[in-house]
This record gives sequence, C-alpha cells and structure tokens, in this order.
Amino acid sequence: MKCVALLSGGLDSYTAAAIARSEGFDVYALTVAYGQRHLQEIAAARRVASALGVAQHLELQIDLRGIGGSALTSDMPVPHDRDLTASDIPSTYVPARNTIFLSLALGWAETLDARDLVIGVNALDYSGYPDCRPEFIAAFESLASVATRAGVEGARFRIHTPLVTLTKADIIRRGIALELDYGLTHSCYDPDAEGRPCGRCDSCVLRAKGFTEAGVPDPLLLR
Repeated sequence: MKCVALLSGGLDSYTAAAIARSEGFDVYALTVAYGQRHLQEIAAARRVASALGVAQHLELQIDLRGIGGSALTSDMPVPHDRDLTASDIPSTYVPARNTIFLSLALGWAETLDARDLVIGVNALDYSGYPDCRPEFIAAFESLASVATRAGVEGARFRIHTPLVTLTKADIIRRGIALELDYGLTHSCYDPDAEGRPCGRCDSCVLRAKGFTEAGVPDPLLLR
C-alpha cells in the first residue's frame, strides 16, 4: 500500500506519517516550501523523512508570499502569548494552505496510483484554523472523487487524519510508543536566527503544554 503524507517537520505530521507506516503503508512524503518565514521546518522535514525511511521525499516550492495575509508569509509580527481559548482565527493562519497542500498531495497520489493521503490535522489542541476541522477533510474527500481521472473512473481517495481527535499530549504519547525522536522536529513560528524556539507563539505554547501533560521532557529543549 502507498500513501502520500504531508510532512512539515513538526511533531504532528511526523507522528501521522509514522502511524501510517505502522499500519503497513509505504510512505511517500511531501514537503512544501511555501515561502514560510520559519524555514527551519524544511530541514526538520528532511530529518524526519530520513528517520522514517520513507519511500520517497518530494519537496515542492509554491511561494505563497505573493498572496500574503499571514504572519508566516510576511513581515507581519507573529503573535506571542495569545489567549488560545479565543474564538478568532489568528494571523498565523495561511489562507487556504491545507487546501493547496492536499491538492498537491492528491495530484502526486494519482500519478503514484495511490489512493490514501495522510495529514496531521488536529481539531482539539490547535489554533482555530478552519482547514484543520473534520468537515473540511470530508469535503476534500468528496472533491477528490470528482476532480481526478482516478475518481471519475471509480477510485475512492481516503484522507487519513489519525490525530484529529487527539490532544497534543495524546499525540506525543502515541509517538513515544512508536519510538519517535521528537528532537528532530521543529514547531516554532518565530524562531531566532539560530533556529531556537521562541517559547511564546501558539505552536510553542501548545507543544510545551503537550509535553507537560504527557509527563515527558521535550527532547528539543534538552539539546
């Protein structure tokens, strides 16, 4: 079995891809350099792809800086110490990012004759992004059935979201059970010049909360 897994270099996508591997899939990893300010995640994606022993690691460049609208693709400041219970969508949301990424993964899956896509979205410990919700995934699966030659010919594409109902702590526990090295990953939206995490952006706060609740130290902070 083949699957195309979106691999960002963060702990969620690493865990999701590892779960797919544990279920018997040959993992074809797709990493997108989209003009993000935290390019350290590309290097992290290469590290985790190597650790997972993926069948192939494809890197595509799709520069979304021209679209703008996000603190991750512009000089807009990354918010620190934000109230994560707030209902507003933060400035770190990248317009239609997961739609774009899944479209690329779908195209590659069709050429690989693969029918399974994997994405590490999470609807519990997340920052309010609309493209991390189950209803978005269900809608994209429906789109895949009518937007591809394979779908029109009767193939059914499935998008695997093994983390969607897990807390960050649960995700980390699952990864530890799979013997993943989270020291290889990168999560921070606003790292310093040396790539060290800021500790105050949404992603850093959620990561720290997850490791604390899982009762284990973050190996990234021990190095």
